[in-house]
This record gives sequence, structure tokens and C-alpha cells, in this order.
Amino acid sequence: MMTKNGNNRNGGGTSESRRTGYGESHPLGATIHGDGVNFSVFSRNCTAMELLLFDKVDDPFPALTITLDPKRNKTGHYWHVFVPGLEQGQIYGFRVYGPFDPQRGLRFDPGKVLLDPYGKAVAVPEGYSRNAACGVGENTATSMKSVVADPRGYDWEGDETLKRPFSRTVIYEMHVRGFTRHPNSGVSPEKRGTFAGLIEKIPYLKDLGITAVELLPVFQFDWQDCPEGLVNYWGYSPVSFFAPHHAYSSRKDPLGALDEFRDMVKALHREGIEVILDVVFNHTAEGGDQGPTICFKGLANGVYYMLDEEEASYADYTGTGNTLNTNNPIVRRMIIDSLHYWVEVMHVDGFRFDLASILTRDEKGCPMKSSPIVWDIDSDPVLAGIKLIAEAWDAAGLYQVGNFIGDTWKEWNGKFRDDVRRFFRRDNETVQQFATRLLGSPDIYGHQEREPERSINFITCHDGFTLNDLVSYNTKHNESNGESNRDGSDHNQSWNSGVEGPTDDPDIERLRNRQVKNFLAVTLLSIGAPMLLMGDEVRRTQGGNNNAYCHDSELSWFDWSLPERHGDIHRFCKRLVRNRTRREALSETTSMSLNQLLSSARFEWHGVKLHQPEWGPDSHSIAVTVWSLYERLMYHLIFNAHRKALEFRIPPASAWRRLMDTSLEPPDDIAPWKDASIVQDGIYFTQPYSTVMLVARLPGAAAAFRQENNQP
Repeated sequence: MMTKNGNNRNGGGTSESRRTGYGESHPLGATIHGDGVNFSVFSRNCTAMELLLFDKVDDPFPALTITLDPKRNKTGHYWHVFVPGLEQGQIYGFRVYGPFDPQRGLRFDPGKVLLDPYGKAVAVPEGYSRNAACGVGENTATSMKSVVADPRGYDWEGDETLKRPFSRTVIYEMHVRGFTRHPNSGVSPEKRGTFAGLIEKIPYLKDLGITAVELLPVFQFDWQDCPEGLVNYWGYSPVSFFAPHHAYSSRKDPLGALDEFRDMVKALHREGIEVILDVVFNHTAEGGDQGPTICFKGLANGVYYMLDEEEASYADYTGTGNTLNTNNPIVRRMIIDSLHYWVEVMHVDGFRFDLASILTRDEKGCPMKSSPIVWDIDSDPVLAGIKLIAEAWDAAGLYQVGNFIGDTWKEWNGKFRDDVRRFFRRDNETVQQFATRLLGSPDIYGHQEREPERSINFITCHDGFTLNDLVSYNTKHNESNGESNRDGSDHNQSWNSGVEGPTDDPDIERLRNRQVKNFLAVTLLSIGAPMLLMGDEVRRTQGGNNNAYCHDSELSWFDWSLPERHGDIHRFCKRLVRNRTRREALSETTSMSLNQLLSSARFEWHGVKLHQPEWGPDSHSIAVTVWSLYERLMYHLIFNAHRKALEFRIPPASAWRRLMDTSLEPPDDIAPWKDASIVQDGIYFTQPYSTVMLVARLPGAAAAFRQENNQP
């Protein structure tokens, strides 16, 4: 057992109470105070509790068992004790006694060692067993355990959250482990797949130009929550809302993940890159009735989880077996405390809330018009200026895109994804919706008088096809998931470009390249905040698997040979991102609402003929002219999803420059202003499945430019 003088005081599994104090109910968790540690945990309806102190995480017996006296060590529903002589690094857990009566919502199991819900670090034995945490029997040697941590000693060297406006944000959704785990990553073997490994690849992110990384879950999760023989790779299976995932640290000590995570955040901030965490406050790894008891079930099952009307079973609005009871006061406090911790102590810049519509359900699962926890987060002063992004739906059909409450929340715009996919797949009746998505989805967000960046625009994310697979497969290929290809969405709106899967046909490969560029272009040109998926900029593939949550393998990892193999796509994406972050061509002001922007800017729609847009059900092309008074530039964008080339009339201008044409080979596919070709004719011959951007200076722009820059 860790003591102040560094010696082990081995109790041999005996009970100890003589040298302990009553402790305090606040703060929750394990807190170092002076010469010891105060422990406090919430548990309602339990009859007894023990604090277990371990020398090693896989010890079959605790070094010391401290029995808490309900008269001295309990205030309300909070059990607490002060243990002198302990220090940072002490491994601990709880054993909680009470009735096992699922009909009353009670599932106490003193055979299980429980994590501290507020524990700041988690130690995991080499023989960790999810199965041992299920059913009857003790699991002391094979259980995860909490670790006493003092987060105050880290040297941030003046680092602060960046709080960059969404109007200047380009998000890159990525997986910490998958980004550097591949043997060809160039990262040293001991750091591959870790926070430290990601630090080594920051130059790549900086060169790509993105301004924020959105990390798939980094809270400690149960990687065994998956079909037998596979692994929970994505991490949407949390067991703690405060502790970083131990396996993402290159250090072997249980506290290593704390500092290594902060090292990563600090290093990213130095390069101007924000850190957004994908957080899972809708369910836990404990699953349903047959799931394991790891933490919350064994402390206060009916408090932490939504139960059905008879309280015997779990309400499941998440598709995982349980649903976190987010609007219960205890759970609300835990969520807010967790967010505060990651902002104040770990310096993260924002959060993307998985299945955020769960936050709007009451304790019976019914949707609320005004959710307490959503407003708590929205109005919290600690979170002011922190990025809040909602995945505004859940697995039970609650879909709130455009209607998620709150004043500061942004939303993943699933309609942007679907409508843009359908347009370039040549579906009928898509032109009107496609044009609306380009302009920030005013049909969804225009009524709210909110900023244009309320919409997070994306074509792909972790859940579904990669961009390469979107243009290479008509159907999902999830056979390796072990569920006979039944899992994963069947609603992909994909097109294989003529052949299912990989091909050596150069014509099909050129078409796929063109389509990838089309999707990247629309994402980064549209009004709203763009998000890219890791590897889409180099055509990363998952072999048609659209639900690769259970593959920690080269199927899911970033292949570092791709930036060279698909250097044209990589270059194209970098140029688009650079143009976006420098000019913000369509969203030129942060002070206007979406409606104000659309009413003050000048947009003019066209078909192949000027001023005659073709909105009919059989149309597959559209053009728009945008006057950017801020830049004194005029943009003309052409989108042709037809199988044939079309002759588009273009508006008169002193000189149009072609900045982009996805049908052309590099370097003509995208070029900076100084290298752009001059288009002198009044017609632009637009190839099939292509996107074109022409730019011209507005009258008087050259003189104004010289005056602003003190040039003769």
C-alpha cells in the first residue's frame, strides 16, 4: 500500500479502521489532503461499504480493507473516509453490500470490486476479464481498479484553451490509436497507438491545415465489450468519465496516461490545433441485465440508469443495453463535473456528444422540450467559449437535427451528408436539397437566428463508409464482424463507380478520384463548419466495412503509405483547407446569423443557361455565383453530376480564373490564384461528375487592394 514514506504497509487482507478518519462527503472521488487521501462516493440503498487498498492491480486480495461505519462515514447517501499516509498512485476500489433485487432496481454484488465513478485514473490487470464481472462470484484479481491521482502538479507552461471561432474551424475526426498504430507510421514501436505517438505526427496535421482534432472516445473504456475474438476498437463503451484510457499511454505506470494526454494537448495547442473529445454520456459498458458489474450498477443502479416501469430491466434508447439517466440530479452533477475536469484540468477545447438526444429524455425516457442537463451545459460559465457539438439523434428514433435546444450547441448535420451523397450519386429530386445544403441548410437552421456554423458539415465519419469506400462499394461488407453482415447501416447512399471494390481499371479509378474530390470540395466550400474523417484526404479504405468498431487492425489504422500513393488527393485537400481557413469564401463574417448572411450576401443560381436554374426532379446540375464583398471577389461554382459533359454559360467578368476543376489532372485540378488559368470564353465546358470554381475580382477590387496594402 502506498504511504508517504514510500514504504508498503501490507495488511494481508485484514480490516483496518483505527488509523482512519471520518472523511468528508465533498469533493467526490479520491482527493489528496495534507498527509492523506479523502475518499467519497455516492451509493443509495446499500447496507455496507468497504474501501479496498491494493499493492498491485492484479493482487487476489487487497492489502488493506477499510470498513466504513454507516454512523461515522456516511452523510446522506455519500460514503466517505479519510486515510492518512496514502499518496498518489495508490490503487483502490470499493466493495458494496446490499440487496440483489432487480425487480426493485437493486443490483448490489459484494463479490465485485467497483471503480470509483470520480476516479481520475484506472489501473487494468493484464488478466482483466469482463466475463468475471458478470454473474455470480468474486473478481478481485481480474477487475479494473481506480488510482489516486493529484492533477495539480502538471506544468502547463502557460497553455490555455484556444477558443477559436467556429467560422475559422476545420475539424479532423480521428482515432488516437489508429492514427499511428500501423507499422509504417514511422513512430517508435513503444509509442505507436498512443498519445505520445500522436504528438510525433502533429507536423502532418499542421501541414494538412486542419484546426481541430475530434478524438474518438479517450475515456477509459472496456475493450472486451464486443463479440468474442474481436475488440472494442472505437471506445464507445465507457467505464469512467474522468480517467483517460490506459492503453493510449506509452508509459506503463497507472498515472502515465494523465500526463501523456496533457503533453499531447499542450503540443497540439502550440501548433494552433484544438482538441475536441467525443464523449459518451448516454450509456456505459455495463450493458443490460446480463452485463457486467464494473461501477455504476453496484453503487446505485436505479440512479445511474433509466429503468423500465417495473424497474426490473434497463430502458435501451442507445442500442447498447442500457441508457444513462442523464437528467437525474446525481448523474447531471457527474456529467458537469466531468466536463469541468476535462476543461479546467486537462485543457480540452470542446466536446462532441455521442447520441446527444439521450440528454433530452427524462428519467422515464420521454423527450422533454427543455432538458435540465442540456441547459446546464449550455449555460455553464466554465464551458463558455468551449465547443459543444451534438449528434442530435439516438438509437430509438429521436431525431433532433435543427431542433436541438440551447443557445450555443452546434449539430452534426446528417441531412448534409445524405443530400450531398445523393446528388453525386445522381438520385432524382436532389438539386434543391443540394443547393440548400451549400448555403448552410437554412431550411433547418434559418428559423433560429443562429450563426451559420450551427451546421457541422460532413460526408463521412467513423460510423459508416470512408470516403474511398463511399465511391467504391454499393453495399456494406461487414462479414469479418462476425454477425453475418447484419450489423451496420444499409442506408449508405453510395455508388461503386462501376465495379464493386478495388479495381485496376484506370477509367474507374479516375472517376473515383474525381468523386472524392467533389465530396471534399463541397464539404469545404459550403456554409457551416466542415469536418473531415481521418484518412479521407488519402483515400483510406476499410474494405467496404461500414461498422469497423471491432477491428483493431490494419483494416482501421491509418496506412502511412497512402499520402504518397494518393498524393494528388492529399494535395487537393490541403489546398482546399488552406483556402477555407484563409478566405472563408462563403461564410465571410462571424457577426451575422445565417439569415442575415443570406439576406446581405448576393447569391444567384443558374443552370446551363444564366439565371435559369433547373430545379426539376431529373436535374443533376446546378451553378451559383457568389459576390464576396469582404474579399471583393466573385465566385462562380458549377456542380455537374450528369453522366455527360455540359456547356455552362458563365457570367461576364473582367477575367475569370479557374481555381478548381475536379475533372482535371494535377496540378490543374486546383491551383492558387497566381497559377490559375484564365478563362476568357463565356462558356465553360464542364465534364461529367465534376465541380468547378471560377474566381474574378469585382470592379474596383484591384485599386482597393493596392490602397489597402499601400501599393502604388
